[in-house]
Amino acid sequence: MNRIKAGLVALLIILFAMQLIQPIRNRNGQVVNKDSGKILRVPEQVQGIFKKSCYDCHSNQAEYPWYTYIQPIGWWMDSHVRKGKEELNFNEFGVYSKRRQLSKLKSIGQSIEDETMPLSSYTFIHKNTKLSKKDKALILDWVKNTINTQ
Repeated sequence: MNRIKAGLVALLIILFAMQLIQPIRNRNGQVVNKDSGKILRVPEQVQGIFKKSCYDCHSNQAEYPWYTYIQPIGWWMDSHVRKGKEELNFNEFGVYSKRRQLSKLKSIGQSIEDETMPLSSYTFIHKNTKLSKKDKALILDWVKNTINTQ
């Protein structure tokens, strides 16, 4: 019984210590001239969809729910955000070369068609971020028109 108590105490100490190591939050909040909305003609509806369903992982403007302050959930979320921004950062879109911008636009369209974005693990928790058929059609039309005019 003493071993069980000692193990539980050790586990609690470890869990408490984990809470002291918080990842840096992805909250720049500044809309700069490199933002996709400043570089491309993004209709207000499409920009709204991106902000609702994509910006938490693909921008410098993530919104963090309360549970991300509990470790290791916060670390997991931080990992998703870092990987998402490495793949596509709407706020840094203007830094990309024209060729890379076109590639990113094609990837956005492909991800919508394949239904690989937004991630199902994200939409499971954030129900309002799931894309409707109308949302998908708006994005796909915008991507197609933007690629054709580039």
